[in-house]
Amino acid sequence: MAKRLYIETTIVSYLTARSSRDILVAAYQQATRELWPRLARKYESYVSALVYEEAGRGNPDQAQLRLAAIRTFPMLDVDDAARTLAEKIVDGNGIPEEHPEDALHIAVAAVNGIEVLVTWNFAHLNNPFTRTMIRQIVENEGYVCPEICSPAELLESRK
Repeated sequence: MAKRLYIETTIVSYLTARSSRDILVAAYQQATRELWPRLARKYESYVSALVYEEAGRGNPDQAQLRLAAIRTFPMLDVDDAARTLAEKIVDGNGIPEEHPEDALHIAVAAVNGIEVLVTWNFAHLNNPFTRTMIRQIVENEGYVCPEICSPAELLESRK
């Protein structure tokens, strides 16, 4: 059975952004472009209403590209259970209170039994310090915490 993935907003942002001259950003874009076709073929991939909301912000032309890219993926709702779990994640200092939407991405994935959350957000989601805290909070609330990884990590795991 295919693994269930949650595609966080940074993924579609790197996919559709104009090519960068910054070497690190260009590498992120390349990894994202390499992973993108596999998301539908090899995985059961999802986005959420929050991803749609975030993808629709900013430059209208870029927003249109982001929304078109995610249109084919099933959308998970942001329900009361996810909101409650997100509050617990913030209250437990898993995610800074200034970024509650990051906690909501994790909560939506956890509440829906998603196995892997794919993100380029190393500041709040995908770093060793927050991952440990987040996992503890999510599991204390009775959910299985999704593995949090970057597209590069996911590509390496499939070689």
